[in-house]
Parts: sequence; structure tokens; C-alpha cells
Amino acid sequence: MKETRLQLAAAALNQTPMDWDNNLQNIKQAITEAITNKTDILLLPELCITGYGCEDMFLSPWLSEVAFEKLLQVKEWCEGITVAVSLPVFLDRKVYNTACVIKNKEILGFTAKQFLANDGIHYEPRWFTPWPANEVQEFEMMGETYQIGDIIYEEQGVKYAFEICEDAWRPNRPAERHMPKGVQLILNPSASHFALSKTDVRYRLVVDASKKYQCAYMYANLLGNEAGRVIYDGEVLIAQNGKLIRRNELLCFKNVDMECAEVCFSDSPEIAEVIEYLPPIDENKELIAALSLALFDYMRKSRSRGFVLSLSGGADSSLCAVAVAEMVRRGIESLGLMGFTAKLQMFSVRDAAAIDNLTAEQAQKELVNRLLTCAYQGTVNSSDDTFNSAKGLAESIGARFYNWTIDDEVRGYTSKIEAALERPLTWEQDDITLQNIQARVRAPGIWMLANIENALLMATSNRSEASVGYATMDGDTAGSISPIAGIDKAFIRQFLIWAQQELGYEGLQYVNNLQPTAELRPAKEAQTDEKDLMPYPVLNQIERLAFHDRYSPKEVFDILSEQNLAEPEQLQAWLTKFYSLWSRNQWKRERYAPSFHLDDYNVDPRSWLRFPILSGGFREELAKMNS
Repeated sequence: MKETRLQLAAAALNQTPMDWDNNLQNIKQAITEAITNKTDILLLPELCITGYGCEDMFLSPWLSEVAFEKLLQVKEWCEGITVAVSLPVFLDRKVYNTACVIKNKEILGFTAKQFLANDGIHYEPRWFTPWPANEVQEFEMMGETYQIGDIIYEEQGVKYAFEICEDAWRPNRPAERHMPKGVQLILNPSASHFALSKTDVRYRLVVDASKKYQCAYMYANLLGNEAGRVIYDGEVLIAQNGKLIRRNELLCFKNVDMECAEVCFSDSPEIAEVIEYLPPIDENKELIAALSLALFDYMRKSRSRGFVLSLSGGADSSLCAVAVAEMVRRGIESLGLMGFTAKLQMFSVRDAAAIDNLTAEQAQKELVNRLLTCAYQGTVNSSDDTFNSAKGLAESIGARFYNWTIDDEVRGYTSKIEAALERPLTWEQDDITLQNIQARVRAPGIWMLANIENALLMATSNRSEASVGYATMDGDTAGSISPIAGIDKAFIRQFLIWAQQELGYEGLQYVNNLQPTAELRPAKEAQTDEKDLMPYPVLNQIERLAFHDRYSPKEVFDILSEQNLAEPEQLQAWLTKFYSLWSRNQWKRERYAPSFHLDDYNVDPRSWLRFPILSGGFREELAKMNS
């Protein structure tokens, strides 16, 4: 074939469901930047006009109508360039997830998604209808007729077609049909959620496809915390014939992140520049990058003015505090100090200028001070160790720090109930009650601070605690957001050691020397989380085998037995405790504050894992295990 060189560009966009002004502004910025770079084809992410996370609003015909009106606005910005922009299309009482191709202000057609994501956090078949392979139809919209379906397009003699996100993850992917039709370029607009190490899978999906099909492959993902729970890493990939040509830095704080490359199309294309991809991925770096960006977007999109945290000095609240500090550090690194403060939309021009005049370290601490308020709420059961841990960490990162005790409130509630029951409450008879009241009376004061600051209250429960209900409802679960509920406790503990050593958070030295404890029983009992439950690594392994790998209790027992983790009687006791606590505490998981999806699975019933509130509690299954 005749050699053709095309300037290709793909852009990650930080969109928000139904935020038309923001979404179109980002699309326009990407188109303008692409035109400046003399781009021939620009690829934008999946459903970028509406946002991917509109959920049941996709079923409302008016949403697609508004999206089409916005598409006609976008069309007018596409002078001298071809742009692939995605939106839902409502036809014959069905909704299709489409990518629209606009060339020089003319709509060429709509490619509709053929395979719908229906696992993990995805419920696409609830809203969308899959498009049949090799079928093209016409439809009329606002007085014009358009093509929709499995279309092959052409740019300067180069044929190109689409795989839309999930399409590429299936064995019988559309690329299998595209290649015999002479397609040399595949475009993939995606809304592929973040999970630890997932970028490695995505990279191989794109690069291996370009090698297998001897084509160029361009991929663009959404960026940031779009709708609340799900994070997108904004990955952009351009590959050809098994070689990676462009890849961006993931999880940046920009609104638009674009990569451009000149790509040669011929029988033996010249590939001048190749990027080396170097696994393995550091999941600690991935976690803090995703968590800090998610917090930033959640805060600004909810129009909140920072965060309030009940800082206990333990591992979970310490991670929440460090995540806010890293949000500030990474935000400044990504956008610059003035860019970061401007995007916060919290400061007057005078305040922003005053912060800009500080040294880099002073400016970072000043911003943390403005964005994070912490309080240590001690009781007679609290230790100097946890107080020093909380105070030391808050001071080291620059957060505001308050300290008060809640013993008077605990005594007040306890005495009321004792008077009503006409008996004293004792640890021997009322252990859970006396533990829970301490956690619950911490909530009103910290909520007051959050209201005063117009800030988000951070709940600190982790995934391991959520699995077994090791949390006090309306106590340590109180909050507007539960940022680490998708991370297990063992990962958190090793992460904090890494953060101290690699990120320089020396304030973590205190918590890294402590054994996790709720500090709700008298000090003489030396309460620890693992004594109350089981070793966290064991708990996490049971949880994963049971709900990610979907083994039965007996199968989980057999797998753990082969690993010689403990004697059979101890394993049976741990498994019985886990499944019993899991079953009786689904109602708690239903009430947790919104959390982020960070790992390859989570236990949030509103995103990844549904389970009945009332069940048989695995009684028969546990009996078989013990027989």
C-alpha cells in the first residue's frame, strides 16, 4: 500500500455525569489542543459528553436528546480535524452506547458498542442494548439522517474502526472482523475503572492486539473520580505492530491529558520511537496516586471545603490523613501551586497570592492546614501512644489538630441506661454496649466540626473490618465518605511503613510501631484487633477465596489447610467466625458511607458485591466443614 502518515491524538478527560458545561469545556480544550498540534484524528473517552456514571438516568430519553444537542455543538468545533466523541443514542426505546465520528464539522456515523460490561462494578445491560455484529442502519434525529452500527471509516486512505472498552476484552472482539476488511487503525474510547495493577492488563490488551492484527491501536480512558465511587486512571496508549509508541503518566490532576504521535501506515511501517514498558507495578505508588486524586475530585465536585477526620492515632485514620497530604503534594506537582489553588475554587485572589509567596514546603503545609482538620477524642481507655501518634502525624503534615476527651459524654449515657435498667453496666455482662457507646459519642462532636468547616467527614473503616462488621455503626462508620473501605488491613499496615520510608512521612513512625487496637476496653485487657478477630492476613485470604474466587466454606478450608496456616481446629474456628460475622453484618455494609473501588474487588453492595441482609448464615456449609 501507499505510505500514509497520520498525526494521531488521544485525550483523557476528567468528566462528571450530566455536568454539561464542564464536560463540553474539556472536550473543546482537547479539540483545540489537537488542532494546534495539526492532528488528523483525535480520540476521546467513552460517553464523554454525558459522563459514564449517569446510571439509571441513561434510561430517560431526554438525557440522550440533550447529549445529541451537545454533540451538534461539538461538531462546530471540529474544523479541519476528525474527532471521535462518545454519547448515548436513544432509538426505538433502546439506548446504545456509541462513538460518533465527526470530520471537518460533518457527522460521518455512529459506531455502537457490541459487548456490554456486566461483571464486578459494571451493570451496563441494565441501561444499554448491545449492537449486532456487521449490521449498519440509518436513523433520523433532529431532521437529519445518520448511519449507526458496525461501520468502517476512512482517513486519507487509511481504514479505521472501533472497539469500545469492553469490546476489546472479549475473545470474539470486533478486531477479529475488522482486519479482513482492511482496517489498519483501531480506536478504543474507554471508561475502564482503576484497580491495582490493572494498567498492566490494559497495556497488554492494546499492545498485543496491535501485534496480532498488525495494525495501529489508539486507546483513551476517562480520568479521575467521575461519579463518586469509581476512579479512572486516564490512561492513553498508542501502539503499532506490537510496539508502544505513546503512554502518558496516569492519575494526573489535569482536566485534559493528551498524547500525540505521527504514525506511519504502509506495508512495512516505520516506527521511529518506541517506549519501553517496565513492570512490575508498585501497588503502593498506585494506591496513593488513585486515593489522592479520588479525594481531590470528590471534594471539589461535591463543592466541599476540605476534610475533617477523627484521628485516633491508628493505622486507618493515619492513612486518611496521609492521603489528604499527598492530595496536596501531588496536586501541586501536577498543576503547579497556582493551578492547584485555582482548581480548588476555595481561595480569594489575595489568599492564593499569599500562599504562592511561601516556600514550597510552607505552601504545602499551609494548604494541608486549610484542607484537613483533625481531632483526637480520648477516653480513660486511650493510651499516650495513640495520642502521640495522632498529634505527631498531624503536626508533621501541617493539619489542624484538636484534642478533647469524651468521658463525660460516655458517663452521661451510661448513667441514663443504668438508671433505666436499675443495675450497673459491667464489662463482664455488657462488653459490646460499653465499647460501642465510646465510638458513638465521638460522632456528634466531629460532625459539628465538619458542618462548621463545610467539609467532608472521613470515615475510617477498612475492607477487612467491613467484611466482619468490626465497626460501630453511627460511631467510627460516621462520615460523608469512607475512602479506604476498599483496602484490606494488611495492605494498609505495609503501606504506612512504605509511606514513611519512601514518601518521607516521618510522622508515621509512631503508628508503625503500634499494634492495631480499638482501645475501647480497659487498658489492662491489652485489646488488639487481631485478638478480637483473627490474624489480618488470614482474614483477608478467607475473604478473597470466599467472595473474589467464590469458593465454598469447605473449599476455603481445604485450600488453607494445604498451606498449613494453623491446626485444623483453629482454621475451623476462624472460618466459622468469619462466615458468621459476614452474614450477620450485611446491614452494616449497606450503610457505609460511599467508598472508592481501589482493588480488583470490594465488599460494597452498591458497587461490587451484593449479599442478602437476611440469610441462612452458611450454617449447613459450616457444618459440613466441621464434620
